Amino acid sequence: MSRIGKKPISVPPGVDVRLVDGAIEVKGPKGALRREIHLRVKILLQDGGKTVRVEVTDPNVKRDRALWGLFRMLIANMITGVVSGFEKKLEVIGIGYKVAMAGPKLTLELGYSHPIDFPLPQGIAATVEKNVITVSGIDKEMVGEVAASIRRLRKPEPYKGKGIRYAGETIRRKAGKAAKTGAAAGGK
Repeated sequence: MSRIGKKPISVPPGVDVRLVDGAIEVKGPKGALRREIHLRVKILLQDGGKTVRVEVTDPNVKRDRALWGLFRMLIANMITGVVSGFEKKLEVIGIGYKVAMAGPKLTLELGYSHPIDFPLPQGIAATVEKNVITVSGIDKEMVGEVAASIRRLRKPEPYKGKGIRYAGETIRRKAGKAAKTGAAAGGK
C-alpha cells in the first residue's frame, strides 16, 4: 500500500479539476495544466470536485504502487502550481560572469569567447537581480528542467567555485596544487 498515494488531495477554492479523455485538467488563478493519466491509474473526484483521490488497478504490484504515489504527487504539484507557482534561484559566481534579460531570453557571459543567448520556453519567466537568476512558472517539472539547463551552461568548478549554482547549494571544494617545501624542492 502506498502511503503517499492513498492520501486524498484537497482542492482549494478557485481551482477547477476535471477529467477529460484520459487526462486531468487543473485550472486556477495562475493558469491551466493538463496531464495524461496512465492506464493503470484511476482518478476519482469526490465531494463535488473538492477532493481528488488516486487509485491503481492492483495495489499488490510493485509498479502500480510506484505509479500510485507518483500520480498523487504530480496532481498535487499541478494544484499547487496553478495556485502559487514554483520558482528556483540560481547564483552566477565568477569574475566577469554577467547575466541580463534581453526580451524573452537570458544573455549570459560566462567566460567563453561569446555571450550565450538562452531562450525561455513558453510558460516560464525569469528575473535577474545582480547575479541571481529566478526561474518561475506553474509547471514544477519545466521550472526544474529550465533551471538545470541554465546551470549546465557553466557548472560550478571545485577549485575556485566559479560557475552557476542553485541558491543554497554547497560545492565540495578541492585543494589546489600544494606549495613546494624546502626539503621537497631541492633537497638531497
